Amino acid sequence: MMSKEQFSFNRGWSQVKNGDISECRARLMAALNINTRPAFLNRLKGEVEPKISEVRAIEAIFAEYGITDVWGK
Repeated sequence: MMSKEQFSFNRGWSQVKNGDISECRARLMAALNINTRPAFLNRLKGEVEPKISEVRAIEAIFAEYGITDVWGK
């Protein structure tokens, strides 16, 4: 069984610069098709296992901010 820590993108999120946080959050929420902060936090913490397409979208968004080490706490 995989742990929820493996699905967390908190490591990448912690590397986002302060000035980019709201834009990055909006892009991630759009990519994950979610509309609420609690839903975003559940995804951030790895409570929801992402689909492969979501994994690729998350990684691509973080890559645009120069972040390549995305997964984990």
